[in-house]
Amino acid sequence: MELSRQLARYSLELSYEDLPEEVVSFTKLCILDYFGSAISGSDKKPVQMVSELVNEMGGHEQAKLFTGGKSSAINAALVNGAASHVMELDDIHKGSIIHAATVVIPAALAIAEWKELSGKELITAVVAGYEVCFRIGEAVSPSHYYYWHNTATCGTFGAVTAAGKLLGLSEDELVNALGNAGSQAAGLWEFIVDGAMTKQLHTGKAAMNGTMAALLAQKGFTGPKKILEGDRGFFNAMSEEHDVSRITENLGQEFKILENSFKIHASCRHTHHAVDLLIDIFKEQHPALEDIESVEVDSYQVALNITDDADPQTEYAAKFSLQFCSALALLNGRASLEDFNGDKLWDEGVRSLIKKVNVQVDPAIDGSYPKQWGAAVSVLLKDGEKIHKQTDFPKGDPENAVTPEELLEKFMGMATKLPTQQRQALAESLMDLESTENISDLMAAL
Repeated sequence: MELSRQLARYSLELSYEDLPEEVVSFTKLCILDYFGSAISGSDKKPVQMVSELVNEMGGHEQAKLFTGGKSSAINAALVNGAASHVMELDDIHKGSIIHAATVVIPAALAIAEWKELSGKELITAVVAGYEVCFRIGEAVSPSHYYYWHNTATCGTFGAVTAAGKLLGLSEDELVNALGNAGSQAAGLWEFIVDGAMTKQLHTGKAAMNGTMAALLAQKGFTGPKKILEGDRGFFNAMSEEHDVSRITENLGQEFKILENSFKIHASCRHTHHAVDLLIDIFKEQHPALEDIESVEVDSYQVALNITDDADPQTEYAAKFSLQFCSALALLNGRASLEDFNGDKLWDEGVRSLIKKVNVQVDPAIDGSYPKQWGAAVSVLLKDGEKIHKQTDFPKGDPENAVTPEELLEKFMGMATKLPTQQRQALAESLMDLESTENISDLMAAL
């Protein structure tokens, strides 16, 4: 049986009643976290550009835009996918290297609102979408990740799965939809060199393309049946090494959404391990800049591929600089949304400390990636004292989990565009999402 058919059959057969209470509760946290990021990112320049384009092009008012107003379901997936990724605080799955919320949830929300579906149906579709894109991401990682942005490429499969399930596609239709979603899977890392706005286009288009592929399949539009394993399919074309067994291993016996991680620092996830450790050192010893001789950061090769930048020139580039984030954490004891601004970017103290930060690959840490996103830091003081710390799991990983209360606090801090009472009411609705009869009522709260 084709891999797409196995994933389609699993996704369509999955029901809300199949979901353990733990999975339902965790999925609601993923959706809450998405809403915080999307609300917070809705007024950022790249997102506003996408929203302006959508409004200029027009579209039937089917689903709410986080930037305001309504448009077609496809346009809503595009805008809302872009909005939730720009803050660099959306969720992440280690094994697949995918920020699933920013591609799966906007596609699911757009269809669920348009078709006036329930919270239970939305939750189930999100679980299925995460399951599919995580498995595909695991199959091609880490080789795929060097050139390709997994969230954009593999995430497209999650978006089409969630949208297709909510549309009630047949098995054949969802196989077609997966094929056409895979044919649209794209997203190259080259944007990181000059800090271009492309990353927001990646997630918006992944959500949009998945939604479009599902809607076309509903009309009978066919797609390749072996888009994953075919000779000229996704695996062979876009990865040097792939493990087909990851697609079906324990499929239906586990819920991979429970492996999802949450971010608490407003930077690339590949910086979080070092940031955690250096914040701990700040809290314990408060080393002064003039007392620091050097900072060593050991990590895995992929972290350096993405974040080895000793001279970031923009606020966004700073989020992808392991050197900047390390210096920021050690001097300020945090790396929050408020810390990535023009003042901090050119702060003399941070810039001075960046010159003392050396990043390198540790073979042992590299060998554990991507199961573990680890790091070790050593801060050498001028008096000869050496402070060393190491972690295998950044804060927010399941092995180093945040609490629901911490995620609620994060949401309240990110959704400040809404009045406090409105924020609290929205959070309560999301935490009781299974009781929502019509997703359009939930979206009206925006």
